Amino acid sequence: MNKTILSISLFLVLAIVLAACGNNSSETESNSNQNQEVSELTNKEKAVAVLESLESGEKEAIESFVSSETYIQHNLNFENGREGLTGSLEYLKSIGTKVEVKRVIEDGDLVAVHSEYELNGPKAIFDIFRFENGQIVEHWDNIQELVTDTANGHTMLDGETEIKDVDKTAENKELVENFVKDVLMGQNPDKLTSYFDGDNYIQHNPYIADGLSGLGKALEEWAKQGITMQYDKVHLVVAEGNFVLTVSEGTLGGTHTSFYDLFRVENGKIAEHWDILETIPAEDEWKNSNGKF
Repeated sequence: MNKTILSISLFLVLAIVLAACGNNSSETESNSNQNQEVSELTNKEKAVAVLESLESGEKEAIESFVSSETYIQHNLNFENGREGLTGSLEYLKSIGTKVEVKRVIEDGDLVAVHSEYELNGPKAIFDIFRFENGQIVEHWDNIQELVTDTANGHTMLDGETEIKDVDKTAENKELVENFVKDVLMGQNPDKLTSYFDGDNYIQHNPYIADGLSGLGKALEEWAKQGITMQYDKVHLVVAEGNFVLTVSEGTLGGTHTSFYDLFRVENGKIAEHWDILETIPAEDEWKNSNGKF
């Protein structure tokens, strides 16, 4: 091989190596940018992205934001672990699952999402996600059939959505937690009226009219029918600004029930309320052993 051919060969080899390095550098930079974009998402955005996966059937958000090592599932219809979630995507997409997020509140490592689902019919749903190091490691939810003919003229999901008074989060959280204990758990029922501004109270429970007067009439009617509602224990309280969500366990008409109650607080009084109630199935029907709470 003469010197000219040798020089050209060496030049070509060098050019190929440099081009490869350049491509790898570009690919590395692209991956780095993608990872940076993922890491810059808030926990709220990650939670919503995971819920949107139930509609799209795509696994990317779940594989990016849900821990593969530790994911504790409290929806008793799903198997434990991330695989229980990804394994359901094909079925959920096939039945036309839709998710419309209404409210998202964040409290420390917890994110609560209030949504309307199309899931074998319209549903109202609360999802709660617990995060560790940017990954979802635990999930709870409560699901109820969406009732359209309501006693108050509101839907189960409309109403105020704007988060305000973030500086009053702790104060509002304490107010609502005390209300649940005093009134719903019956520890100090005489304090009922102190938590409200007269009869100004917007109600989204489909069976109860607005105002304390509407609540009183509903409870009176239920009592005549022998229907009792009993709150036994508060398991979680998630709050951000003027919104406070409580997760409680009790019975409704003697049936083991999970109560999710969302309250909006205004000027130190409870101004609006949404709830989702779900019967807790018998333990032999559970697909995981984590329990509802």
